[in-house]
Amino acid sequence: MSIATDTEIKLKGMEALISALGEVEAEKFISLILREPFDYSEWQSKNFTDQISVRDLSAKAMANVERNR
Repeated sequence: MSIATDTEIKLKGMEALISALGEVEAEKFISLILREPFDYSEWQSKNFTDQISVRDLSAKAMANVERNR
């Protein structure tokens, strides 16, 4: 199992943003995030009401790793 480098993660993140929003809105999203204070943990707790436990999240992540081997 190989761990993605920081550069690989940033590239995949940009690809995901562009795929979901398009180039212009992806850039706007990044600009908005950089412009204002942003606490991901607080944002997540307010916007994801169907939270799962860390154990369940880990199990899902490991299953994903196995599927992608």
